[in-house]
Order: sequence, then structure tokens, then C-alpha cells
Amino acid sequence: MVAIVHHVAYLMRASNTFKPPLYLTNPHVQSIMNSLGPRKVRAHRIRQQLATTQLTLTAKDGTRLLADYDISTPGNGAIVVMIHGWEGSSASAYQVTTAQTLLNHGFDVLRLNLRDHGNSHHLNKGIFNSTLTVEVADAILHFMAAHTYKKRFFAGFSLGGNFALRIAADHGSAIDFDAVVAISPPVDPVNAMIGINNALFIYRAYFYRRWTQSLKKKLFHFPDYNFHDDLARARSLDDINATFIPRFTPFENPTAYFSAYGLTGDRLAQLAVPAYLITAADDPVVPSQDITKIAEHKLLTIDLQIYGGHCGFIENMYAESWVELRLVDIFNAHF
Repeated sequence: MVAIVHHVAYLMRASNTFKPPLYLTNPHVQSIMNSLGPRKVRAHRIRQQLATTQLTLTAKDGTRLLADYDISTPGNGAIVVMIHGWEGSSASAYQVTTAQTLLNHGFDVLRLNLRDHGNSHHLNKGIFNSTLTVEVADAILHFMAAHTYKKRFFAGFSLGGNFALRIAADHGSAIDFDAVVAISPPVDPVNAMIGINNALFIYRAYFYRRWTQSLKKKLFHFPDYNFHDDLARARSLDDINATFIPRFTPFENPTAYFSAYGLTGDRLAQLAVPAYLITAADDPVVPSQDITKIAEHKLLTIDLQIYGGHCGFIENMYAESWVELRLVDIFNAHF
């Protein structure tokens, strides 16, 4: 932690420190409670109460993405676009509870699904990969063209946070965002994959199970892909990466692919809107020290917390998350 702070001291925020009770300081507990247990139960109840409208948003190239749209009453004239993490969806527990908190504070919320997430596998022939930011930006522009807001905000979790920062750098001015927040994003995806491989088995098993299920859904809707045997032979994330990246992305190998969506160096140099990166030093999934690889930018604030795990920041046994009200504070500061 000390070494990380030394390298990014010019970006640190000293206020709004997350201080969980002692029994919630374990990073694995924080990470698991982000999506499971009490938070999942609470999210299920919230989803039943929300008057959500499901939208299909179309990019310029014809790609269609699903989104859940909720309106706050009374509203404050602002919209928050949210993107989930890898193999999550607009219905993920952390998406739903965060949406509820934002709605309670007057923000309308658009929970956008990435391609092949949220039961959208049938909408597009092409297979998802993490470099597809243009279609996401186009989908957001499609939505904004039909809805008028005086303030526009953007938040992403994990891979969704990585998407949010890249989209802010490349399309933030066109979309007219007022602020963007990324929670626990992979900064150096090459290193992040190494981190997952070296982490507890439960994380590898989780992502392997979710990804193989997703690919099976894709194959069901598009059987001409004919990769059933390849998928059956795969025994790990590395096996899937080695087979599917050269076959279904423009990249020759996993290293080239992961490098293509990194946030390192001057990748965020074109940021024209205030951006915030919130992460925890104890993240067991995404190596937090990778934030030192991001070039300094006057519009980027890095908020490094000691605790929080991966996207967790869980404050109590009800699985209420500190980061939800942190988003409210950030967005309110930009009115």
C-alpha cells in the first residue's frame, strides 16, 4: 500500500475513507458479498419493485445492446449510465442495489448490457470481446438522442469500469458526460489475467463457469460457429483464451488482445471530462498496483482505499456498499 501511494500521491483523495468493521476487512469476503448473500437477496426484492423499462439500443453498425431504464420520481434532471463487469449483467446484484441508491437520490439510471451479456446472445452474430467500445458508445448516443438530461454521468464496475474510462477518453465529449467513475477496473489486463490465475481457485472457477455458459448460449443461437468440441476440451480460462482469441477476435494471441484494452501509459490522454478511478489495495482479482502504470492526467482522480476487495466496499452484514453513496457524492459535486 505504501509503495502504491508513493507513486500516485498526486492523484490521491484523502477524504471519504472506507472503514469497514473488523469482521468485513477480509478481501475475499468483500468480493464475494459484492454479488452474493444478503446483497443478492436485497437486489431480487428491489428488481420486483422497480418499474423498469427494457430497451434495445442500436449502434451505427447495427449492433443491438439491451438496457434497463429506471426513472426517479421526483428526478433531479440527471442520468447515470452504468455498465456491469465481465459475465455480469444489468441484473447483477451490485448493479441493482447501486441503481436503487441513485434513484433514491433523484438520478435516472440506464443499466446497459455489453454484447452477449444479460441474455442478449441472440441479438448479434459476432462474439463479445473487450475491445468493442465503439458499439457501446454508439448505444449510449442512441439513448441520449431520445432523452433530454441536463447532467449525464457514467459508472462502470470491473471490466465495465475499464470500458467507462476508455469510452470517456474516446467519446466523452460527443456523449457530453459531466463525470465518469470506474470502480475496480483492470488497468493492465495482461497482469490482471495473471492475477486471476494466481488468485484463489474460486475466482477462476467462477469466471470459467460463467464464460463457458455464455459461449454455450452463443452456440445455441448460432450453431454454425461449431466450436462445441473446442469448448469441451477447454479446462481453464487460459485454454479458452488460447483457442477463442485468435479465432474470434482480430488479435493473434491473448497477450496482444489483453494489451489492446489496457489503460496504461497515455491511453487516457484524451480525457476531456472529469474521471474517477476507485479501487482497493487489497483487491484479490485485479492487481491494484497497476494504477501506477497510468500516466498522470489533470482530469483523472485515483481514489485508492485500503479495504474493499474487488468492487465490494461492503459496510455491514446487510451488504450495503460505501461506493454507492460515494457515487452520489461525486455526481452531486458536478451539478
